[in-house]
Amino acid sequence: MGARKRIKADEIKKAKKNIAFAKLNNCPTSPRKMRLIADLIRGMDVEKALAELKFNPKEASNRMEKLLLSALANWEVKNEGKNIDQEKLFVSEVRVDGGRMLKRIQPAPQGRAHRIRKRSNHVTLTVDSRKNTKE
Repeated sequence: MGARKRIKADEIKKAKKNIAFAKLNNCPTSPRKMRLIADLIRGMDVEKALAELKFNPKEASNRMEKLLLSALANWEVKNEGKNIDQEKLFVSEVRVDGGRMLKRIQPAPQGRAHRIRKRSNHVTLTVDSRKNTKE
């Protein structure tokens, strides 16, 4: 590895020090339904986002809440000794991508068949500290 490349890699590593993420692969919910929840919490403070997800009636919000708690646990492991309340954490990025699709057949009238596409998604949730973004 060259000197410039190493310096750049060290800068990227230092920038990602306070960032933690969690991934949920092949979640059996359509990406469209999950994006509604993702748009709801993107950019929110962590406490407010958890409260929003807890009282949201949609089924996808339960999975997103669990994912956010996982990202917080990852942040605690990565930043030992720091307090979550003092760091002012927020949901910096939520990405919902389409996952695998199960293709099923449903009987239709007159001997025909319709294809049912059962969609799934991949969710990546990133938690960051507001202190770092201002500096």
